[in-house]
Amino acid sequence: MPIRYARRLTGRKRNRDSNLHLGFTLAFIAGATNAGAFLAVRQYTSHMTGVVSSMADNLATGEFGLVLAGVGALISFLGGAALSAMLVHYARRRRLHSEYAGPLLLEAVLMLCFGLLGAQLSTIDGLFVPATVMLLCFMMGLQNALVTKLSNAQIRTTHITGVITDIGIELGKLCYWNRSREVHTDVGANHARLRVLGGLALAFFTGGILGAIGFKHAGYALTVPLAIVPVVDDLSHALRPLWRRRPVIRASKGSV
Repeated sequence: MPIRYARRLTGRKRNRDSNLHLGFTLAFIAGATNAGAFLAVRQYTSHMTGVVSSMADNLATGEFGLVLAGVGALISFLGGAALSAMLVHYARRRRLHSEYAGPLLLEAVLMLCFGLLGAQLSTIDGLFVPATVMLLCFMMGLQNALVTKLSNAQIRTTHITGVITDIGIELGKLCYWNRSREVHTDVGANHARLRVLGGLALAFFTGGILGAIGFKHAGYALTVPLAIVPVVDDLSHALRPLWRRRPVIRASKGSV
């Protein structure tokens, strides 16, 4: 992937196109992760709606062990979202180029850990749930909070309930028949928004297919080239003053 494109996607300076391209990429990764996680641990980890609903059902039926499992998944997701916000604000206050790339790079590393150590992690008990579940929920919270912040809550990538709802709203506007133009303002669909929503849903679905076929080939290293360029930029800017302070050794007049 070209370095300029990677820098534009994850750099500090944002625009609508870079947000959309990054959103499509992360929606694909979220779909692959969610599908792969279900095959690995028999649990979806990208959205907390089902987790909270299951907690309520299990509490009503007296399945307190499953309630605690839901608590562990929920706390892991919250922890990922909180850490993402901390990383973004830390980089923002110091005007780092990796303002948004830091959480992405961390997610990429965690995905690699899941791929390499998933079998071993599944045997380790974490916070009421296996460590694999905690890791996956943490990653999804990390990613969802990041995309929410950089897009001002206009893009979601780890779940598509809101996306499908918004598609339905726009389709309703598209099919609405404006009979009278004297009393009410015409109702019309936002075609650009409809294309964006459709693209997010399609990216999530495509990622899910590839994740189900083979999670190890779907998205482990995909965020690494996107996130590594701004991080390298930060390191180069941090080291530049050190290079400028290096003493210059000049030969004296009498030396040969």
